[in-house]
Amino acid sequence: MGGLKDQLLKAIWHAFTALDLDHSGKVSKSQLKVLSHNLCTVLKVPHDPVALEEHFRDDDEGPVSNQGYMPYLNKFILEKVQDNFDKIEFNRMCWTLCVKKNLTKSPLLITEEDAFKVWVIFNFLSEDKYPLIIVPEEIEYLLKKLTEAMGGGWQQEQFEHYKVNFDDSKDGLSAWELIELIGNGQFSKGMDRQTVSMAINEVFNELILDVLKQGYMMKKGHKRKNWTERWFVLKPNIISYYVGEDLKDKKGDIFLDENCCVESLPDKDGKKCLFLVKCFDKTFEISASDKKKKQEWIQAIHSTIHLLKLGSPPPHKEARQRRKELRKKLLAEQEELERQMKELQAANENKQQELEAVRKKLEEAASRAAEEEKKRLQTQVELQARFNTELEREKLIRQQMEEQVAQKSSELEQYLQRVRELEDMYLKLQEALEDERQARQDEETVRKLQARLLEEESSKRAELEKWHLEQQQAIQTTEAEKQALEDQRAMKEQALQEAMEQLRRLELERKQALEQYEVSRRLLGACRL
Repeated sequence: MGGLKDQLLKAIWHAFTALDLDHSGKVSKSQLKVLSHNLCTVLKVPHDPVALEEHFRDDDEGPVSNQGYMPYLNKFILEKVQDNFDKIEFNRMCWTLCVKKNLTKSPLLITEEDAFKVWVIFNFLSEDKYPLIIVPEEIEYLLKKLTEAMGGGWQQEQFEHYKVNFDDSKDGLSAWELIELIGNGQFSKGMDRQTVSMAINEVFNELILDVLKQGYMMKKGHKRKNWTERWFVLKPNIISYYVGEDLKDKKGDIFLDENCCVESLPDKDGKKCLFLVKCFDKTFEISASDKKKKQEWIQAIHSTIHLLKLGSPPPHKEARQRRKELRKKLLAEQEELERQMKELQAANENKQQELEAVRKKLEEAASRAAEEEKKRLQTQVELQARFNTELEREKLIRQQMEEQVAQKSSELEQYLQRVRELEDMYLKLQEALEDERQARQDEETVRKLQARLLEEESSKRAELEKWHLEQQQAIQTTEAEKQALEDQRAMKEQALQEAMEQLRRLELERKQALEQYEVSRRLLGACRL
């Protein structure tokens, strides 16, 4: 019932939108009342005017939207529908409401009846979402069926060229665009209108009327045992036979179920290409026009009985369901691929941000390292200048000390010379004094003088050693500071090397992410193709 309801809603949607004259999405209550009454009539649903009036009360203001009409449509019409109405009559009623407003005024190579059949086929093949469209895959399927029915060869390149020029802003064609596409003869060049009409009718019979096979064959009567030509129509659970292919005079039905079977018969009584259709209460003996037609009918009936045993839908409906499931799967895969691509893009952006942050940090670190290196070089230059200054000062002091020592030595020498002279003079003047007292006195005097000179020399030497020690300490301090600066520079160079290595790793990860993004993009492109 769900599938039937969906198909009914598609045709009703066309009728509802046709009544929406100002494209506001709403229809007046009086028009909806007429539409509801007509739907009840063609769908053979009991008409409930009380419920209709209650739903569309006079105190309600303004027209009714599609959403506002759906509760009544579902409750009082669609939920009561049984599979006992004329589907062609229902579709024709909805078609009548919408054809004048939507069908193109430009001349078409197909009749309005053929356009109606294309419209019904569109409703069968269109997607289950609104506004209704038919996707390119289903357009290709329909055009292939029509081309095969016309006996022509399918031009895939022509359709691919048509798809290239397809409007990228749309996912498919509307019913009226499909009618115009088929009616303008773009894919039926060289075919006359009758051939195109017969092809549309054949595809309509298969897809809409579930006609699996049809054609003329001879049937043996049950009472008179005479052979009569009949037009046979095979559907999923029945074989109907008519006087002619116009289907106006129906002569009988062969009801099929899982217990039926079909058997080939040898030629007899002047009849060839015979086969039997065995049912529960009757057996039907039929003669095809040739062996090929016989085999085709046997195979078609056998396949139909097999589908009844499996409880499967007709082949075209099952194939349509598989195509829809495949599109749904591909759409899910495409959405998943797009999601993965978005994740990859987000990850790539995050990586880019991380790389940019690391690059900024490295630039800041490099700037700080350069600044510190500049400061270190400046400090080193200053220390070197100080060291040179101290060294020059030390040399000057040493030179001054050497000059002072030389001067003191010279003074001492002069003093000693003077002492000797004084001693000579003293000896000459004090020859009369006692040798021992004079010697002691001279010795004491010399000792005191030597002690004083030694004390002065010791003081000068101590001062010189102190200056030398201070100079050594200053040199050691300078060397220690220089070593500390060298160690600090080495540590910063090592940190810079580690940061550059981290940047190279992040750059490699970014390239890998970009390569993965490129692969995903190509896969997405392949899936869209």
